Amino acid sequence: MKNSTTAKKKTKKAETNGSNEIVKIIYLGKEREVELYSKFDFEGFDRETILKWYKLNQLGRRLDEKAALYLKMAKGWSYHAPFGGHDGIQLALGQVFRAGKDFLFPYYRDMLTSLSAGITPYEIILNGLSKEYDVAGGGRHMSNHFAKPSIRIQNVSSCTGNHAQHAAGLGRAIKRYGGDEIVFCSTGESATAEGYYYEAVNSASTEKLPVVFVIQNNKYGISVPLHEVMGNLNVAENFAGFKNLKIISCDGRDPFDSYRALMSAIEWVKSGNGPAMVHADCDRIGSHSNSDNHELYRSPEELTTVMRRDPLLQFRYHILNKNIATEEELQEIESENQKIIFEAADKAEQTPDADGSQWNKFIIPEPYIPKDAKTEEYEPEPNAPLISLREAINQTLIEEFQRNPNTFLWGQDIGKGGVFNVVKGMPQMFGKERVFNAPIAEDNIVGTANGFCRYRDDIRVVIEGAEFADYFWPAMEQLVECSHDYWRTKGQFTPNIVIRLASGGYIQGGLYHSQNIEGALVTLPGIRIVTPAFADDAVGLMRNAIRSRGVTMYLEPKFLYNFKNAFAPKPHPEFVVPFGKAKIRREGKDVTVVAYGTAVHLSLFAAKELEREGISVEVIDLRSLIPWDEELVFESIKKTNRVVIAHEDKVTGGFGGEIAAKISEFAFNYLDAPIVRVGSKDVPVGFAKSYENAILPNTNDVINAIKKVLNF
Repeated sequence: MKNSTTAKKKTKKAETNGSNEIVKIIYLGKEREVELYSKFDFEGFDRETILKWYKLNQLGRRLDEKAALYLKMAKGWSYHAPFGGHDGIQLALGQVFRAGKDFLFPYYRDMLTSLSAGITPYEIILNGLSKEYDVAGGGRHMSNHFAKPSIRIQNVSSCTGNHAQHAAGLGRAIKRYGGDEIVFCSTGESATAEGYYYEAVNSASTEKLPVVFVIQNNKYGISVPLHEVMGNLNVAENFAGFKNLKIISCDGRDPFDSYRALMSAIEWVKSGNGPAMVHADCDRIGSHSNSDNHELYRSPEELTTVMRRDPLLQFRYHILNKNIATEEELQEIESENQKIIFEAADKAEQTPDADGSQWNKFIIPEPYIPKDAKTEEYEPEPNAPLISLREAINQTLIEEFQRNPNTFLWGQDIGKGGVFNVVKGMPQMFGKERVFNAPIAEDNIVGTANGFCRYRDDIRVVIEGAEFADYFWPAMEQLVECSHDYWRTKGQFTPNIVIRLASGGYIQGGLYHSQNIEGALVTLPGIRIVTPAFADDAVGLMRNAIRSRGVTMYLEPKFLYNFKNAFAPKPHPEFVVPFGKAKIRREGKDVTVVAYGTAVHLSLFAAKELEREGISVEVIDLRSLIPWDEELVFESIKKTNRVVIAHEDKVTGGFGGEIAAKISEFAFNYLDAPIVRVGSKDVPVGFAKSYENAILPNTNDVINAIKKVLNF
């Protein structure tokens, strides 16, 4: 190494503040005060590595400054969260990540992590400017949300810390398949307050999964000081009771201390003993983001302190002080970085902006059987046995699990066959590696399924999202995540999940055991929603759902599990019902009833009774809500000129309102009477039988609605 005489001239002692020495250095032509807070122990690192890391660190900080400049110029980067003060842990995290092998979940402040891990300055600027060629998703996601799926840097949501669930699920897949990859999950300290973060750590710890949780603790959740919302300022201590979890603390300003901590974590994970958590103590030099002014809640003294502890300036000082490089050599590195940024910016700015006209691309993947497939109605074998709706789902799951060994199932009480015995026999048949119990944590059930699918595209996960649909609400956060993964990544990733839910009433279950929730589910673009009313359709819809890419909500009307009228001959092994293809259950000419689930049977009972009065009722079973068969419904209305919509869910906010709106918009000229809807009352379904009878729709409700439109 060369003796750095220049460094000695430009670095001098200024003052001391307690035990930490403060020195003055020159950086980019300006004098800066640096508090020697970190040790920057270079032992074990060669000169080439040290200078490479400094180059990355300084390049990242100049990119951060470039982002702020774009904001001032109103040219892009409308969301920018600077990483200054987190330099050490981010630099080290990117270096331990093996691009194309390991999996990295960065968070919105992880610019240097992303740069260090393999995203180029050009690609970072494309993201910041929301360009069409942005490798994260072509401008579909917020700026400063960096990703590169091609090298396994994951596209992470803005929902703080929810990717911890995906990390745990991905770790589960790695362990199931015997892989040697590692999952890195990076968050800020405040994300650890989320319940789903605890659920993720619990799963990883219980199952000894190869996940490294990295917590970058700058002591602020936007404007909220950590001490106001956490008992432990070292938030990793909140997880000290988790068995199998190794907790390691480091100085997040210092890349070398951070690197050693991460390598210790990796060693623990590779031993198979469980996950690791690296707690990195950091500073937040800037505001939380461009929409925040930290001067409103941080004292001038505190801001001076964190500026003096700037990790980049400390890094530079120690390189010079330990004669690793000369001032001229560092200036040459810094000049080269500036050139790299100018060239990357010039190139990125000339590329096309995100193309908003492509909004309708990558909403839902193409299904196994497309809606417009020329499928004929099946003829059952002459001696085909009658099966119940419950048996239909069970047998189809077994057949599909036998067909594809990369199919998995988990949920609550799965080990005993599920609360309704829908998966009876499967745990014994396929073993705990493929069919197993999940904790009572619905968000975790869905979130880990999302992560599990990331390991390979031929994986299919079937989950019992909750024992009853009413209990699914905690998982809505992860369902929202699943719904826009495909769109957000511009088709680079989709969770391949079937979410089973036992839905509806008529079993005297009361609150949390009898409600219908599809009215909320249908508001989420990006997921399919199906609900069978007969056993044969239960087979065909489940087969299509499992074989198709994407997310399918499979709603099972629990009253129909063993309902005799829902029995049907068992279809042949390749029978599939296309999504969005309804079926006419009974032909008629006077009025059309559009129904799904249990209401199909109510409508058929009503039609049969009205036949005695000479009224001809056509009953359409939608089978699929998203997408739904608008064409068949409109054609029926052109014939009957009257329509009733029946479903078990509440009238207000029920899916029938959407059907009615579409009919009004596209088939209004064919109507001779107003559209009438039948559904449950706008109140929870009560427990006592008298309450259930009063609240849920019945055959007479459908009959009265039909007569109402006929008598208009």
